[in-house]
Amino acid sequence: MHSLWKGAISFGLVNIPVRLYTATEKKDLKFRYLHAACRTPIRYERVCPACNREVGQEEIVWGYEYEKDKFVVLDQADFESIPLETTRTIDILDFVSLEEIDPIFFEKSYYLEPGDGGQKAYALLKKAMRETGKIAVAKVVIRSKESLAVVRVHGKALVMETMFYPDEIRSTEALANLEAEPALHENEITMATMLISNLSASFEPDKYTNEHRETLMELINARIQGEKFETPPPREQGRVIDLMAALEASLRATGEKGKPPVKKEKRAVKSTGKRAVKSATGAGAGARAKSPEKVPAKPGRASKA
Repeated sequence: MHSLWKGAISFGLVNIPVRLYTATEKKDLKFRYLHAACRTPIRYERVCPACNREVGQEEIVWGYEYEKDKFVVLDQADFESIPLETTRTIDILDFVSLEEIDPIFFEKSYYLEPGDGGQKAYALLKKAMRETGKIAVAKVVIRSKESLAVVRVHGKALVMETMFYPDEIRSTEALANLEAEPALHENEITMATMLISNLSASFEPDKYTNEHRETLMELINARIQGEKFETPPPREQGRVIDLMAALEASLRATGEKGKPPVKKEKRAVKSTGKRAVKSATGAGAGARAKSPEKVPAKPGRASKA
């Protein structure tokens, strides 16, 4: 893995040199926009409409629009001139319990690896946090942006999760249908809790798969081989007509507590002797279809199928 940041964890008078690595990756299939008539990839250019020409990266600055069409202009030197103590430090502010933090605050995960000479202090912090059951609330600057973060123990490593600040969490006040609390019958509450009990299990992340991505990969493989793909039937959407009847039917369907769910069988794609592209999951996780071509999504534009 490529280290994207080097610095230190600071708590009290202790400094632990660390390297930062992205802990997660998106496995979505990547598509490119093509011209339907000739199948040529569409090119996007940075064009200034006033000058009517393409603009190079070195000519671009950041503009903050404080009024319509009125900007305050900043460049990289302006961002670098701001004195931030956390520029190369994960500055621990407090130690708290993980249960106190709502998951809505979490943004992105990073692995922290001890730097040269920092192994002992790193191990000490990890051991102390594990024994106290605490996680650390900290501040850090990554790519000119100061973030709130937490540092916690994850297996053999320390993991840093960047967080949203409280003023970045949208309020639920704008959700009109939350205003009125409908009356609930005791039997409805009892049956709903029984249903939750029937569906309760230990969290095993490996049993959850991206079925949409797998089916899409099957479609792509079929197209590569020139075969017809049988479209799976759409899943019926449940309609709550009689809540009690729906709860009763759900309880019957779930059966005894802990009963394993029926696993969906995968559809087989016939082989014609041509090599099929491996699915993005399982052993071929690193493989991608050669067509369409894998390219990074353009900033500000969502890739579409």
